[in-house]
Amino acid sequence: MRLIGLDYGRRTVGVAVSDPLGLTAQPLETIVRKEEHTLRRTLARLEELCRVYEVERIVLGLPLNMDDSEGERAALTRAFGEKLVQRTGLPLSYEDERLTTLEAEEVLRAAGLPKKEWKKHLDQMAASLILRSYMEKERRHGQDSVSGR
Repeated sequence: MRLIGLDYGRRTVGVAVSDPLGLTAQPLETIVRKEEHTLRRTLARLEELCRVYEVERIVLGLPLNMDDSEGERAALTRAFGEKLVQRTGLPLSYEDERLTTLEAEEVLRAAGLPKKEWKKHLDQMAASLILRSYMEKERRHGQDSVSGR
């Protein structure tokens, strides 16, 4: 089952995609928009990517506060998620995205990428971390149900 992972931000959406077996997550692209609330082209591009990659589920990072509460960004993300579902007809899951940007920065630093290049890759790397986290939880959940845990 192929999945698409998204890191929704004020003016960008980082995109990652899984392999066809749903085992790995690879950064794909970063969609940039001029205004925070202009989503038509963003939604059209995501719809196209879902079709091209034959995606069966969307995983959208949910920016929770450190105390597990949801703030304004989480509300905006959920509204974006509703629009995605309406546009694509695909099921959507939310995945906690706390600290993924920091983790993505660490990955880029460890890869030796110059800091001036980070902006091009940061959001899509965060999306791949969100997607990977979701897939790992799903695998553990599947193993727990098989073992009776």
